This record gives sequence, structure tokens and C-alpha cells, in this order.
Amino acid sequence: MTTFRRSLIAPSVHADPLDSGRRRLLLALGAAPLAGALSFVSLAPRRALAAASSSVIEGRDLWLYPGWESLTDDATANCLKAVDLIHQTTDKLAAHGIRSVIAIAPLKARSCPEYLPGGTALSDGVAKRFAAMRSHADSLNLPMVDSVAAIAAVDASQEKYIRADYHWSGHAAEAVASGVAERLLAIGPLKGEAGSGTRLGKWNEEVRYGDLAALLPPDRKKAVGKDHFIVRAAGAAAGLVDGGAPVVQVVGNSMVQPYLGFPQKLSNAIDRPVGLTWTFGDTGPWKTLLNYLESPEFKANVPQALVWQFNEGQMMNLPGAAGQWDAAFVMPDDVFLARVAKAIA
Repeated sequence: MTTFRRSLIAPSVHADPLDSGRRRLLLALGAAPLAGALSFVSLAPRRALAAASSSVIEGRDLWLYPGWESLTDDATANCLKAVDLIHQTTDKLAAHGIRSVIAIAPLKARSCPEYLPGGTALSDGVAKRFAAMRSHADSLNLPMVDSVAAIAAVDASQEKYIRADYHWSGHAAEAVASGVAERLLAIGPLKGEAGSGTRLGKWNEEVRYGDLAALLPPDRKKAVGKDHFIVRAAGAAAGLVDGGAPVVQVVGNSMVQPYLGFPQKLSNAIDRPVGLTWTFGDTGPWKTLLNYLESPEFKANVPQALVWQFNEGQMMNLPGAAGQWDAAFVMPDDVFLARVAKAIA
């Protein structure tokens, strides 16, 4: 399996008939260094891509939002069931000496409501949902980062989410990574040697179309225009040539891909090597975790801690959510838990 400085595991990717170029970008990404200029790829589920412009909400000041994530159906009950399943999973990991921290990327409309179209807003249930998940996690002693507060604290001169793209900004990704680092260090000291973390480069600006803009008809895409992606340049190498074996493993989707800087910032903040396993959105967080736990990399190097990243807009979808994940990745909850237990035994 391709690695980034032997610490970042490249994403598992299957064919995407809608964008053959994406696969070429991913191949380039797999050959890039940890903090290099990495190709940016879409998290948008392929079913949303197929729906094209009907899945894009055009807001104020040419801001775009994903139309496939409901702003009115709170689905809080199912989200809390997902938190319960996450807790069951992390309990199994804890029994084998692996601590966990959970990070949920909020809805773009939650963090940037000021650009929603007139008359569009989160329903009361959706507005309260994130706090309900965090409260439930607290009741279970499940460490969950307050990513809403972390993103809200990003300097007002910086975007929190990318205007015409699904993803949070590089500054928001780093803010949440900092919050994760605080939770990890609060649990207890990390193994490994100080000085082995990633060094951060300077902020750079890249101009390109956002992934939501790319879903629009040509005339609307042109009208919306390109975005200014503010991302880190490659930093200086750490003291060790390959950074050493990961002490912490990040598992998630393209919100935590290296292009936006989440794993690099986390590694810098904890001053330890960080590994990464990420997949596209419709693989789902459950199968993505299994991809890592069932991999030779996990067997060869069991991390001290695992950071598991989710998207709020998918939190209501458990492992058996047919029609939400690729069919090959759908499974009952008990099958998922059994595979976790077998992988870490």
C-alpha cells in the first residue's frame, strides 16, 4: 500500500466513472510527500455527483451548499444511535490499549449560515442536533471535539468553509486538528520521541473551481467562478527521515485529506508522527475504519490513539444504511462490531 513518509496511508479508491481524472490525481497524491502540494478531490457522494446541479443550493454572494444534506430533517434519534455504536467501537479499542477521539465536521450551513439563500435556515431540530450528539457523547465519556466552536473561533478574515466547495477550509481543518490534539494530550502522555512531528510550511493560495461549482451547468459554473484555496506549502522535514511509526492514526474522509492540512497540523501539535486512512464519502466511516483495522499496517504497528472523523450530514447513517453507502460496504451493526473485534484481537 502506498504510504506518505511511511506514516500516511493512501486512500483506498475504486473506479469512478464520472471522473476518470480523479483516479490519476489520487495516484499522484499517493506518490507525494506528507506536506506536499496534494491533489484536491471531492468528498461529494457519487450519487450526488450524478444528480449534478439539482444537488447544489445557490446562496448569497455566490456561495454554494450541498443539497443532498437536509437542513430540516434532524434525524437526531439515529445520530444518537450512531454515537452509541461509536462508543461500543471505541470501548473495544480501549480494551486493547487504543484511546480514541471523535471529530465531526459540521454542516457547512451550520458554520456558514449567513450565506444561505433568503428564507433558508436550519430547522430547530437540526440546529440542536450537534449539541445533542456532544452531550450524549459526554454522558458516555466518549471524547468528542467541539468542532463547531473550533471553527467558529477561526479568524474572521479567513473562510471557515470554502465558498463553492463542500469542504471546510484549511484554517478550519487546522482549528479542529488543534482541538483534537488538546483532547489527545489531556487523556495522557503520548509515546514516541519529541521532535518527530510534522513541521508546517507557509500558507499559499491556489485558484481552482470548488467541487460544488463543478456540479453546475457551464453558465452557472462560470458565473460562480473559481475559489481561492488557502493551503499550506510543504514544511521542512522532521528530525527523522520518515518521521517514524505513527503514534496516532486518523481515520476519516476527504475532510482530513492532507491537502487541507488536518493530519499535518495534528502531527505538529502533538509533536508525534500521525498516520492517515481516508476514503470517499460513500465508502462511509464504518467501512473506512475496517479498512484500517483489517490492514497489514495496523497489525504491524498498533497506534496508541485513533482519531475517527465523521461528517454531520451522514451521522444518521449506520453501517446498514442501504442506499447511503456503496452496496458492497453495507452491513448490520453486529457484523461491523464483530469485524472490529476480530481485527484487533
